[in-house]
Amino acid sequence: MDIKNIFSVLQVNSKKEYFEDIISEDNFRIERIISEGHTTPNDFWYDQDEDEFVLLLKGFAKLMFEDGSIVELNEGDYLIIEKHVKHKVIFTSTETKTFWLTCYYKRKS
Repeated sequence: MDIKNIFSVLQVNSKKEYFEDIISEDNFRIERIISEGHTTPNDFWYDQDEDEFVLLLKGFAKLMFEDGSIVELNEGDYLIIEKHVKHKVIFTSTETKTFWLTCYYKRKS
């Protein structure tokens, strides 16, 4: 059994946003993301084939959706983004690392 800490930054280079699969199965994936001032490029939208549960563990972030709505996430906030709802990250804190836990899953019909 290998114990890890969700807030560990030993292998993280703050110049690049950090993505780590914690669990990856056929229809389910848990990912840890660490951001520090990182945002989605202006000309790109996430458009996933899976639903996404997003939990902001630490830090602060803003998401924009294709309809122009903006959601602010504080520590402990979570939301579910349904598949093919286009979105992007438009802000993450530069004063502290932002820790995300995302779960991607495919709903049964």
